[in-house]
Formats: sequence, C-alpha cells, structure tokens
Amino acid sequence: MHLLALGIGLGAAYARARALKGTLDDAGFRRVFLTDALWGLAGFLWIATGLIRAFSSIEKGTEFYLTTGLFHAKLGLVGLILALEVWPMVVLIGWRKKLAKGGSPDTSAARALARISHAQAGIVVVIVCLATAIARGMWR
Repeated sequence: MHLLALGIGLGAAYARARALKGTLDDAGFRRVFLTDALWGLAGFLWIATGLIRAFSSIEKGTEFYLTTGLFHAKLGLVGLILALEVWPMVVLIGWRKKLAKGGSPDTSAARALARISHAQAGIVVVIVCLATAIARGMWR
C-alpha cells in the first residue's frame, strides 16, 4: 500500500499541476478536483501505512527508524509537503464551495498552485531516493 501510494501520489501531483495550468471550465475544475482527491488519498495512504511500518514489527522496527538520520530527513520532507499543501487546500476548498453555490471562483492563483504541485512531486522523488538509501543501508 505504501508503494501504491507512490504511484497514485506522484501521478496525482503532476496531473493536478497540469490541470491547474489548463482551461478552468467545468471539465477543467473536475480534473483539478479529481487529481486533488487522488493526491489526498495518496497522502492518507502514505501517512497511515508509514506509521504502521515505522511503529510496528512489520518492517525494521521503531528503534531503527527513530535512530536513522535519513528517516528524519524523509519526515522533514513529508512535513514540507504538508506545509506546502495548506494554501492549495484552502484555495481548492473555496473553489468547491463557490462552484457548489453556482458562483465563479477566482482562479488567479491557479498557476501558483500548479508550481506548488510540481514542487511537491519533486519532493516525493527526493523522498523515494532517501527511502532507497535507507533500504540499501546508506543511512549511517
């Protein structure tokens, strides 16, 4: 599930960026909201399965992860992704509410939100590199 979230999340972050750069008509908003929902699903899967992997006996064990510097770097990058997501989340919730009321949302932030999505996709790639380094024992 943890690896499945990678495919969903990386694809969703990139697709959300592309959708935000596209025409924001009814179909465009549906694309943005679908990719945003997939991005949220991936985030949920990453966090839920990551907690299970780190704090159960399924993987290497809690002590291993808590004493591994690269794991702390991974967590820091996850925190960065979450921090970067606050503004897009607020904006997209506002768009959903406005559209639900029959209004037309202010989409002037769409390009900036797309850049954030691209940055988040890049951070996911770095996280995967750190995970690979940890798995290969390059953490000391």
